[in-house]
Amino acid sequence: MASWCVRAVRQSYSLVASPALIRGSQRYLCAATQQKSGARSEEDAAEKPEQSAAEKALTEEKALLEEQLRGMTDKYKRALADTENLRTRSQKMIEDAKLYGIQGFCKDLLEVADILEKATESVPKEEVTSQNPHLKSLYDGLVMTESQIQKVFTKHGLVKLNPEGQKFDPYEHEALFHAPVEGKEPGTVALVTKVGYKIHGRTLRPALVGVAKAP
Repeated sequence: MASWCVRAVRQSYSLVASPALIRGSQRYLCAATQQKSGARSEEDAAEKPEQSAAEKALTEEKALLEEQLRGMTDKYKRALADTENLRTRSQKMIEDAKLYGIQGFCKDLLEVADILEKATESVPKEEVTSQNPHLKSLYDGLVMTESQIQKVFTKHGLVKLNPEGQKFDPYEHEALFHAPVEGKEPGTVALVTKVGYKIHGRTLRPALVGVAKAP
């Protein structure tokens, strides 16, 4: 019985260790591996187009969002610039209103100043003496009133223009006539018939003048 068991074990070992059986097993394993690899390659090939489509969609969405961001940034910058321009213009308008808000009122007062000036000039200076106290008091009052109104004008930025002898400036002077005047250079103001005024550097009323020209 023991010898029979030994022979059976040896035959089984010979069968398992036979080269034919080993080669058959190797071929079977290679075929199984190739089938598995082929199946995996097919799965990868099926998944790759899906991943490529998803990446493409994400790329397009990213480009769209970047374009929208650039558009919004540009609009924001334009709105910011417009707001700054509006603020600057509003500030300039406020400053101009403060400076030139009394322009109309001052222009009306210029006529009063002209009348006072003409009134003082019309009084004969030789008669303004202590021997004529009424005329002297009236003249002194006119002079004081004219001086005070000029101080008020200066306080509010109003400056008198008396350009006699100066070069003619069309922005500040209005020429009533051109005539040759002895002793005056051509292009200069030879006569001032009515003084002008400026308010904070802006001409409120041009001076009415006569301009000298070449003979």
